Amino acid sequence: MIKPDAVQRNLIGEILKRVERAGFKIVELKMVKLSPHQAKRFYGIHRGKPFYDELVKYVSSGEVVAVLLKKNNGVKGLRELIGSTDPKKAKKGTIRHDLAINTNKNSVHASDSLDNAKMEIEFFFK
Repeated sequence: MIKPDAVQRNLIGEILKRVERAGFKIVELKMVKLSPHQAKRFYGIHRGKPFYDELVKYVSSGEVVAVLLKKNNGVKGLRELIGSTDPKKAKKGTIRHDLAINTNKNSVHASDSLDNAKMEIEFFFK
């Protein structure tokens, strides 16, 4: 998912270009504005964590681009491509290192496991 800060800064094309260059096939994508309720459902796995409320507020603050990607070992590969949650700790050349504003506004979300990927695909692409 391309998060509100990246959408607002017109980085959709740049992010998708990097994803395609890394060998991912874009299967489907759509731009949506999540309500706070939808954002709470999407990030339910983080409920109770200190950053949860701020994350929900942020991700529902503007449009996001949900992207369904396909590649062998895609979850691992995409996590490597986007880099660490904290852009200061992300490797040079990763999306978050190069494009993110800070840990909260880190431009992109990627599933961290196959199980979460299945749930997130169902959330956006029923």
